[in-house]
Amino acid sequence: MEQKQMTQLKRSVRTDKRVIGVAAGSGLAAKAAESGGADFILALNSGKFRQMGVSSLAGWLPFSNANEIVMDYGRREILPRVNNIPVFFGFNGTDPTIDKKKCLLSIKANGFAGINNFPTVGMFDGQFREWLDENGLNYDQEVESIKLAHDLGLLTIAFVFDQTQTKQMLAAGADIICVHLGLTSGGTVGAKKILSLEAGKKIAKELFDICEKVNPNVIRMIYGGPVDSPLDADYMFKQTSAQGYIGGSSFERTPVEDSIGQITNEFKTAGILESDKKLYQLLEELEQHYDYVDFTQKYIADHYMDEIKLTELADIMHISRQYLGTLFKEKMGLTFSDYLTSYRLNQAITILENKNVSISELAQMVGYTDASYFSRAFKKYTGFPPNAFRSSKKK
Repeated sequence: MEQKQMTQLKRSVRTDKRVIGVAAGSGLAAKAAESGGADFILALNSGKFRQMGVSSLAGWLPFSNANEIVMDYGRREILPRVNNIPVFFGFNGTDPTIDKKKCLLSIKANGFAGINNFPTVGMFDGQFREWLDENGLNYDQEVESIKLAHDLGLLTIAFVFDQTQTKQMLAAGADIICVHLGLTSGGTVGAKKILSLEAGKKIAKELFDICEKVNPNVIRMIYGGPVDSPLDADYMFKQTSAQGYIGGSSFERTPVEDSIGQITNEFKTAGILESDKKLYQLLEELEQHYDYVDFTQKYIADHYMDEIKLTELADIMHISRQYLGTLFKEKMGLTFSDYLTSYRLNQAITILENKNVSISELAQMVGYTDASYFSRAFKKYTGFPPNAFRSSKKK
């Protein structure tokens, strides 16, 4: 069964479909994710904490036994609700009080398709990490768990943070390598200090290069950090060799916070005059931080083929151009201009791979009025002129 499920995941990759994994903290979230097209579900202790309204970070602290909480809600809530896709068990392999093999056999006997090394000590650094390593509560224990699970016929997802860990997990037989970029931002309890999207991209590219050299067949995915929206994920797919995305907060916590807050407000203001509703909305916007960068990303995705100026976007949001530019660079790790250029040229690459259009038409389609300037920009970005790039793809 497990091999059949992995074959289905690899088939999705071969047909250029993006593999999506959802870390669900309840049966309702898992059921909704499957109906929405998720390729697999992860039952992680942090998912249950998110459903309690607290940060995913609680999953790393001694508030509960990680393996027990996952077995309890995973067996009672997740497995009965999920019918056609695999469910992965978030396995705490550093627990010194367990027999790993017995635990893994129990996980398999209860119907889980595989495991994921979570919670992971890869999230710790500094003095505390040194103490963990000195006492044998280290990442090597997670590697050993992945290898043992692989030998027992379970599917395996490995969270990795650096080159050494990536090589270790590949040698252990991991089926999926997922670059963990940290806690997800956004919402009321999301991480406030995160990597920029550009910094995350560089880490992912570095680790995926190792995957392609050591085992090109391993599925490559990304998780967390600055990737908290479909546009962020799309950017990473186009800028790296990532084949999929795993999310927790971005699929259940943030949407729940937004939708419940909105519907509650609608019930509260039902029947109130429109002029009063606008006043309520204005007061709410004054109290909450408006996500200017998210708006800018969405605007670029919708209007990249048109002329776009940062000044005009700033005017729309009633903030200064300098302030918007600073916010954008802080989150994305690159300037508005560089992001816009990158987005347009990646769209051009997609069009070249799928449609037979002239270079002048292509330039217009992605927002360039000068075909020669477009060709120079394309060559600088890809190393090939547009026609040569198209020929190389056909070959």
